[in-house]
Amino acid sequence: MKLSQIRALVAVAEYGNFSEAAGELQLSQPAISHAIATLEEELGVPLFARGRYGAILTPAGERILFYARQAMQNLEMIQQQANLHRGLHGGFVRIASFRSVATHLLPTAIAKFNHQFPEIAVTIIERLSYIDVEQSLREGRADIGITYLPTSDEFEAWEIVRDEYVALLPPNAEIKNSQITWEDLSIYSPVMLACLPCGRPLHDHIKKLAPFLNTASDIQEDSTIVSMVNQGLTAAILPRLAAIPIPPGVQVYNLPVQLERVMAAAILSNALHVPAVFKFVEMLKKFDFQSLAQLA
Repeated sequence: MKLSQIRALVAVAEYGNFSEAAGELQLSQPAISHAIATLEEELGVPLFARGRYGAILTPAGERILFYARQAMQNLEMIQQQANLHRGLHGGFVRIASFRSVATHLLPTAIAKFNHQFPEIAVTIIERLSYIDVEQSLREGRADIGITYLPTSDEFEAWEIVRDEYVALLPPNAEIKNSQITWEDLSIYSPVMLACLPCGRPLHDHIKKLAPFLNTASDIQEDSTIVSMVNQGLTAAILPRLAAIPIPPGVQVYNLPVQLERVMAAAILSNALHVPAVFKFVEMLKKFDFQSLAQLA
């Protein structure tokens, strides 16, 4: 069954004869006749009774016409949606991100974008790690993803923010100096996130500078780690944004040697994106995430 046959069916039913339907569709009358004849053959029922007074729908044709008109309406809606996504008076942008950026940074950027383009819908898709974010991009389940630099060549990525790792100590911890040392941290056997690729720079950092430091990495949720520190159960080393909100009693120190995670927004290099996505990307490249992160 072809769209041309559906259009011919609706046109002949509306005009009551083949010649006027042909004129409406800018086709020849034999072409309309052929379209209806082949449709009737495929369906196995006559759709029109032909006579000197034109073409009259059969009972089967009347029933089928109802669905044919629905199909034409759906086709029109498909075209309207395509037109919306080609422009900036509609469309949809899906952003995949891990929790810390999704919570503390993206909502402000989305609010700014929505103020300028209120008809474009922007949604955040939370993922557990940047690995899941990049896979969402590959599978077409997200248009833009928040990941880490460096990333692979399959992505076009640009830096949006640098997030410093900090040491979190319990409220009752006693540190003699304003700057913490690796030796101070060794007393508490600090908890860190698991040594996934996103956590490997920190693990490598400590292995190089403080190999004597005993650490634990058996907890997956950063909020759980912060809560344990607040209850005096352990210390922790986390990215600052991942630790927020930090309870008032928890002591926060810079690491003895600074370490940052460099976060980026990324899109698939070879993906076909609608204008709404490119407009959001344009805004992301200009947005001051670093200042926002410092205020968080």
